[in-house]
Amino acid sequence: MTREHGSSSGGRLCTATVLATLLFGAPVGQAFQPVDENRSHTQTSSTSVFDNALGIPDTRAILPTATDAKGVSSTLQIVVLLTILTLVPSVLIMMTSFARIMIVLTLLRQALATQQLPPGQIIIGLSLFMTLLVMAPTWSKINEQALTPYLDGTMGQRAALEIASDHLRDFMYRQIEASDNSEDVYLFLEYRLRRPVGPDETITLAQVPTTVLIPAFIISELKTAFVMGFRIYLPFLVIDMVIASILISMGMMMLPPVLISLPFKLLLFVLADGWHLIVQTLLYSFV
Repeated sequence: MTREHGSSSGGRLCTATVLATLLFGAPVGQAFQPVDENRSHTQTSSTSVFDNALGIPDTRAILPTATDAKGVSSTLQIVVLLTILTLVPSVLIMMTSFARIMIVLTLLRQALATQQLPPGQIIIGLSLFMTLLVMAPTWSKINEQALTPYLDGTMGQRAALEIASDHLRDFMYRQIEASDNSEDVYLFLEYRLRRPVGPDETITLAQVPTTVLIPAFIISELKTAFVMGFRIYLPFLVIDMVIASILISMGMMMLPPVLISLPFKLLLFVLADGWHLIVQTLLYSFV
């Protein structure tokens, strides 16, 4: 019994040694060695120089501090640039013409029933370049009146952001008015004000916050894109109905109508110069 108990204790000691080695990188005997107080105090003092209470490393001993105006300006420009880069996808989708163009082209592909043709990359690329073309006047104004003066140092950061946001707000508001979707602005404005807007109360663009204008613009773009997609669907829907009626009258009910109507859809779309008409309608739908 004594021998078995000793072997069991030795086995537990070996197991503890292996676990300590795996966890702490040192055997049990070394893990519980007495710690030199002076050495511990020195390490604590050295650590406190580079670490704070939150455990964030202090990089002042590694990176030089920006002591002059040029260094501070360069640092701020890098921070602003990184911030803008993180917001580019949201700005591109929510505050430009990209959403409407993308939705209409996607609905066109579904109406043609061509599955993955054209591919999604082509649709996104075409939407992107059309967005750059539509937004070119707005980007040009932002570049001339906000970005260039800011980079030259003749304008502050806040003033440049205000001018850029004003041009984007003007673009969004013009699309809302052209689509006759002003009720969306009142919807979000009433929710923000926590009161209904009277019928005789006049609301100007300056009184509409950006947090109200952006969601109103998104809803307006969704409505406009769906209306355009419905108009695109109609001729292809007629072709599907005609082909389905012909197949049923011939007793070929097991044959999918989509398989037969696809060549006729492509023929109609090509003969009508469909891509030209769709792109022209999209471009001229923006004001």
